[in-house]
Amino acid sequence: MKITARGDLWWKTAVLYCLDVEKYQDWNDDGIGDFEGLAHRLDHLAHLGVSCIWLMPFQPSPRRDDGYDITDFQAVDPRLGTLGDFVEFIRMARDRGIRVIIDFVMNHTSDRHPWFRDARRSRNSRYRDFYVWRDEPPEKQQKLVFPGEETSTWELDERTGQYYLHSFYRHQPDLNIANPDVRDEIAKTMGFWLELGVSGFRVDAVPFLIEPPDGAELGDPHEFLRDLRRFLQRRSSEAILLGEVDLPYQGQLAFFGERDAPAELTMQFDFPAMQSLYLSLAREDATRLAETLSSRPELRVEAQYANFLRNHDELTLDQLSDEEREEVFDAYAPEDWMRVYGRGIARRLPPMLEGDPRPLAMLYSLLFSLPGTPVLFYGEEIGMGENRELGGRMTVRSPMQWSDEKNGGFSRAPAHRLVAKPPDDGYAPAHVNVELQLHDHDSLMSTIRRFAHRYRSSPEIGWGAFEVVEQDVPAVLAHRMRADFGSFIALHNFAPRPATVHLELDSVEPGSRLSDLFGATVVPIDERGRADVELGAYGYRWFRVVDDDDRRLT
Repeated sequence: MKITARGDLWWKTAVLYCLDVEKYQDWNDDGIGDFEGLAHRLDHLAHLGVSCIWLMPFQPSPRRDDGYDITDFQAVDPRLGTLGDFVEFIRMARDRGIRVIIDFVMNHTSDRHPWFRDARRSRNSRYRDFYVWRDEPPEKQQKLVFPGEETSTWELDERTGQYYLHSFYRHQPDLNIANPDVRDEIAKTMGFWLELGVSGFRVDAVPFLIEPPDGAELGDPHEFLRDLRRFLQRRSSEAILLGEVDLPYQGQLAFFGERDAPAELTMQFDFPAMQSLYLSLAREDATRLAETLSSRPELRVEAQYANFLRNHDELTLDQLSDEEREEVFDAYAPEDWMRVYGRGIARRLPPMLEGDPRPLAMLYSLLFSLPGTPVLFYGEEIGMGENRELGGRMTVRSPMQWSDEKNGGFSRAPAHRLVAKPPDDGYAPAHVNVELQLHDHDSLMSTIRRFAHRYRSSPEIGWGAFEVVEQDVPAVLAHRMRADFGSFIALHNFAPRPATVHLELDSVEPGSRLSDLFGATVVPIDERGRADVELGAYGYRWFRVVDDDDRRLT
């Protein structure tokens, strides 16, 4: 693998940043964020080191599921601006070296979408087969995605006397992927946004997107995903598909595509490692995370995992056992309101850690040093908290906090007109905001910026071969990334106790040493490849293995 091959696969060393336009920056003072406001904040993202923005849904919607219930897949919600505003935002982002990907949510529509409104007028509607209908719900139904909010995945349409399938909410009827007209509409929608300059799509709930209705003759549903990837590559050689596939590694492999078969998804979120990370943190023992990362399948070079600590949904723990999930709940979500759907946590990370900056910095160091592409959720860079009053998954979707001004600098509108309220506790804008941290070298934002820039200048992380380095401190995760242009080693202490780690490194040239990437220190490596590294409580260190012939700046 040669470093000169990096050009086409820009996402291998990207920093992704997920945001909700309506909650990021209001520029016309109506209480709702907009594309004009977002465009004015691009310099903040460029300064942070972000190279790709992921936009949550911004299309027209009745907002019954925070925009994921879409009524027009090829438009912009007029509250957020126009298509012209969107294109201008894309241009301004490109000027700063930032690409944009958007949420792709075509496993369902809103029940107010023109297709569904027409479909429920008559069983003979031309759009009837755009959705999935049955005279009676099947006896065996799929598992509820939102237990406690829905009791069935089938809803009776009284006008036509049939039930329609909704894998999510009843106001989000599933599209019928077995209908070739639906597949054509999906491709047209992708093509539309590619023409406007996006660099790909975060594909929502991929298993639901490609799953045909029971009894439908579609053949291999993954062939549809392969078709989408081929279509994408014909239209834009740089565009990616980042998939939400909450499955164990072996289940995720099918969505990447077999190594000797056509490609499917470009990247997938690493749900197994994220959940193991929180279990390791609760136990103050990195063993479980090390085991999970070691079990990661080897992927083709054109595929990669996306790493995250927190996304815009609940912090799901569904792949842990009941006992393991309770361990994490007890540590980080001891109260009922903090838990959702029996599987996840509705909190942001700083309050979960009771404001302790040590494990917080250690976890972000880990995020940027693991093999894969790091993904940040807006507000993470300043340590935003959640707003309990917003309820459920929405607790983590409060407005971005720019300053200690009214409404946190998000909007000048009266508080009652805000799309969502900021928290009013110790994580309120008066205490946590961008302006406060901008010139503070020790702030979380400055720390994450250093991680992002160090990560971008360390291509071993994105391109190297991963291995867990064996050592004798259970609380410490030590891992190595090897490429033909360098070797990178990182250590992370999951315990509130200092540790001395004894490393034994192979394939090390005589005279090599560990050069600290966040300091001017050097750790010697003896002739047998041994090195001793000191770590503080919740400490972390990044090293590059260098020798006398290495001319890179460290």
